[in-house]
Amino acid sequence: MRPALEVADVFRHHGEAFRHSRAGHLGRVECRVMSAIEQCRTAALGGHAEQCGDCGLVRQAYNSCRNRHCPKCQGLARAEWLEARQAELLPVPYYHLVFTVPPQVAEIAFQNKRVVYAILFRAAAEALHDIAADPCHLGAEVGAVAVLHTWGQTLQHHPHLHCIVPGGGLSPDQTRWVPCRPGFFLPVRVLSRRFRTLFLAQLQAVFAAGELRFSGALAALEAPAAFAERVGALRGIDWVVYSKRPFAGPDQVLAYLGRYTHRVAIANSRLTALQDGQVSFTWKDYRQEAKTNVMTLPADEFMRRFLLHTVPDGFHRIRHVGFLANGHRTAKLALCRALLAAPTPEPPPSEGYRERHRRLTGHDLTICPDCGGPMQERGPMPRHPPPRPAFWCDSS
Repeated sequence: MRPALEVADVFRHHGEAFRHSRAGHLGRVECRVMSAIEQCRTAALGGHAEQCGDCGLVRQAYNSCRNRHCPKCQGLARAEWLEARQAELLPVPYYHLVFTVPPQVAEIAFQNKRVVYAILFRAAAEALHDIAADPCHLGAEVGAVAVLHTWGQTLQHHPHLHCIVPGGGLSPDQTRWVPCRPGFFLPVRVLSRRFRTLFLAQLQAVFAAGELRFSGALAALEAPAAFAERVGALRGIDWVVYSKRPFAGPDQVLAYLGRYTHRVAIANSRLTALQDGQVSFTWKDYRQEAKTNVMTLPADEFMRRFLLHTVPDGFHRIRHVGFLANGHRTAKLALCRALLAAPTPEPPPSEGYRERHRRLTGHDLTICPDCGGPMQERGPMPRHPPPRPAFWCDSS
């Protein structure tokens, strides 16, 4: 069922004025995201008509935009991804680690998303590898699923990495599974210091290679002396790596992954009102025991904050590292299962789109929503793109 209010409604009502007010300042990615969300599941993208064989109900099923920033297009993608991850779970405890960068790094990241977000993934992965490989801590090769989030509850820019990690790893000679201590994975203070060292070293390297760009309030950082001073200050503060308690079991791991993967900056379900040019939405204040509050922003500020969290074309927000890295995941997982005496999971069944959709989401597209009769396709509907606004941002 369609929510009463969607992010798409905000863009459809106020997007053209937003484009006008920010002419020359919106990037190609932001323009394309706006257009995709506005047109998602409308006549602009075409679709097909369906009719119930019993009651005669006619339903127009419009195509989805499938943009990864669209709140409406993540459900099936999330379910398919989670099914693949379920086949990779090992019979061991799992831990949740969060790697966060200081605000002084976050503002550099916003102006250099592709470069700095990539450093965030690499530094976290290398810190996990280095500390886990140390015999004083675990002495094993570990693996992780890492997911980039760039938002906080109020949609401000807050880049951080969520890592779901099996509680143990492969011994250096690959002949044993080395479990971590019960209820404890790795020392977070040691991990955070290593993460800081690796991150700042890589940040300095890309600056020396001329890969960072600064503008506005950060323009002074173009000077090597100013940049070195910023890095020096960052070495003197604590960086946060947070470790949560281990999950209760595989089902809890999957449920948790489902909340963190394929997410966008804000779900449609959090929107409460759009009136008089203002958008209201709920947010949780984790400093007040996750108390739920309502925030109201002007529509242009809401859209600005939403678009802060677009990621560059082709950038992967979900990555597998360590023994779960893509290049050798299948072989390493088979070795882990053998060492843990765990069974090999069954492959997913061969099925069509509608069968897969019903199995993964519980929503049957072949049943009439009115009478429960069979829905039958009547044929395709062509696209009817809307007229271009007076100001058009070319996203080609």
